[in-house]
Amino acid sequence: MKVKRNIIEINEDLCNGCGQCILDCAEGALKIENGKAKLVGEIYCDGLGACLKGCPTGALKVVEREAEDFSEEAVHELLKKQEEEKKAAAPKALGCGCPGTSLRSFGAPAASPCQTANQPKTYGGGASALTHWPIQIKLVPPAAPFLKGADLLVAADCTAFAYGNFHNDMLAGKVMMIGCPKLDNAEEYVCKFAEIFRNAGLKRVTVVRMEVPCCSKLPMIIMKAREMAGVHTPVEEIVVGVQGGIQSRCLIAA
Repeated sequence: MKVKRNIIEINEDLCNGCGQCILDCAEGALKIENGKAKLVGEIYCDGLGACLKGCPTGALKVVEREAEDFSEEAVHELLKKQEEEKKAAAPKALGCGCPGTSLRSFGAPAASPCQTANQPKTYGGGASALTHWPIQIKLVPPAAPFLKGADLLVAADCTAFAYGNFHNDMLAGKVMMIGCPKLDNAEEYVCKFAEIFRNAGLKRVTVVRMEVPCCSKLPMIIMKAREMAGVHTPVEEIVVGVQGGIQSRCLIAA
């Protein structure tokens, strides 16, 4: 039944598809479709506007209009369905144990004197600074031993390809987790990082993302998880340009 009430309105011209509104909506009433925020259905939106606070472009507002009445029962069913879909989409362990998901820790190999002497001055080093495996956010368990007390680097997938000296300038001395804030499940990542924040005792988190708008969701995920965990871990954000340079670098949480 339609009634006159408050409900969210989305200006698609202003929406950049960052997905922060999805993280802020406790009812699961919003989704990203074709790069824009959309209402899943009118009955799921309570019209209180919790999703407005984090929108970086002002694309959301609360309006009064004729709409389907809000249903708490429908929201409960929707959240249950979304949770089941998340579990179904989670990577399944192979019965034999997939070697690609086995936890491994290893020190970064030191370059030989010959390698050091002959490397170009424009290239900082050929050795990998990676100290563990796996590195995909989806595959790293929150209780992984290499996360304990770590200086954590959370990087968008594309950054290592865009920034030429990624290993030396970004990764050296850090534990890394990578993912795509546009294509991956943001809510799943918030929950995972919240658990890591609560249990790992991280020293610091550095978020490296691309300058494109869809990548701006990555620091939002980390900040939401930090808030959920109730910790005060310092968080730094580094923005890499599509042509490889560093656009900005700042501490977003002390």
